[in-house]
Amino acid sequence: KFPQHFVAAPKNLCQTFSNVPVSPQCSHNAPIMLYALPLRCLPSFSSCSTSCGAGTMDSEVPPTLSLVSVLSLLGCSLQLLVAALLTHRCGGRSSKTDWWILLWLFYDVIVHLTLEGPFVYMSLVGTVETSEGPLAELWKEYGKADSRWLVSDPNIVSLEILTVVLDSLLALLLIHAVLNDKYYRHFLQITLSVCELYGGWMTFCPDWLLGSPHLDTSNPLYLWVYLVFFNGLWVLVPVLLLVQSWLCLQSLHAVKEDRTTAQKKKKL
Repeated sequence: KFPQHFVAAPKNLCQTFSNVPVSPQCSHNAPIMLYALPLRCLPSFSSCSTSCGAGTMDSEVPPTLSLVSVLSLLGCSLQLLVAALLTHRCGGRSSKTDWWILLWLFYDVIVHLTLEGPFVYMSLVGTVETSEGPLAELWKEYGKADSRWLVSDPNIVSLEILTVVLDSLLALLLIHAVLNDKYYRHFLQITLSVCELYGGWMTFCPDWLLGSPHLDTSNPLYLWVYLVFFNGLWVLVPVLLLVQSWLCLQSLHAVKEDRTTAQKKKKL
């Protein structure tokens, strides 16, 4: 063991100290021990590290936007446009609140069936990483932010099977209930919202507990668009739907209480 004021240093120190034999070519792979190098001398290394090319060790930051990422975002925008057209066609007579709810539900179903459905298929017959085609490229792009989606992670695939089958069915039934003012509308709305929130929690919580080894947050596009924005939608909107159901049920209960009170007064 060496005293604490002695350190190990790489060969690429540009021969700052003449009494230390250093190869004229910089090498990043073979460190040597500088037995007479105190820690107070370390600041002088920064000036020579650039000339030795030490900066080349840093990994290159991937470009923020690529052709695949742009096309993927355009595809998501197209899904939203289709959802808006369906809402305009089917929910033209709905209230403003229900119109926005229908827009979300149509978009939700489209995403589940056209994006997550193919993901489940690719993951059951192979992996996204080994698949080919436009949708595979889209998922490979998302896999740069969360690598579990590339390798058929059992937790992810299990949740996605439930999402594609159960959540899609609930959303379609809820669309019917909203359009036709069915009595079971808020039961479905609460059930779907809880399922969406549970799916989001179980998607990320296991990885968080491990220290997020599969998430890449170094790129702003991956962090704020792929991870935060798109996954955050399936947190924010279900919470808003739960609040809306709460307020509607509260209003219905208040009306029932008013009727009961009025009937009691008539009897008196």
